[in-house]
Amino acid sequence: MSCIHVIMNLNLTPFQEPRGVMRVLQLIFAICAFTTTANFSVDYQTDCSDLPKPTTWNIDYPFKFYENVCQRASNNESLAITADVSTDAQFFVATGVLAMLYGGFIIFVYAFLDELYKSKNEIPLADFMLTTIFAVLWLSSSAAWANSTSALKNVLDPQYAIEMCKHCRASNSGFNGLHSSLLLGFLNFFLWASDLWFVYKETYWFQTRQGPSQTPIS
Repeated sequence: MSCIHVIMNLNLTPFQEPRGVMRVLQLIFAICAFTTTANFSVDYQTDCSDLPKPTTWNIDYPFKFYENVCQRASNNESLAITADVSTDAQFFVATGVLAMLYGGFIIFVYAFLDELYKSKNEIPLADFMLTTIFAVLWLSSSAAWANSTSALKNVLDPQYAIEMCKHCRASNSGFNGLHSSLLLGFLNFFLWASDLWFVYKETYWFQTRQGPSQTPIS
């Protein structure tokens, strides 16, 4: 009976308002952001004249690696690629996962507990504060991840291999997935920051500033 009671309380009215629509978009794009990053990998291939055939390394999340990709015994030339951007990558993914969890939770509240949401001043206020925190998290994690992405691309740049080892040739499979994750990160920041106004309108701060409605003097 409790499940039936919960279903009977389903209220889709908040999702006809901007605050509800924004929550659905936030949930979708948070999932897209962290899955794009966590599932991204790049193949780095080197062709060294001392080796019988090209060798390929797979670089994937969390992007912490050290690979000795070429070693020429004839003249002691070597080429190693190394990077550790795992902290920023994990920060970005963690932000996405937490945003997904909160987005799913607040969608449930809007859908089934909207009367309670509006009757308790503390709930909209907490929602506003958490929305602010997530907006800051998306901005900071996206900026950090953008910097780490640039560093990762520099290390895996084929031109870097040529400069470090004249007898080596290198190539990579591209970074389209990382570019997508960055765009999704800043899009998430925009969505959460834009939602602040709509959530703020539900708080008693906004409602008390509106003041009591005045009846016209006859």
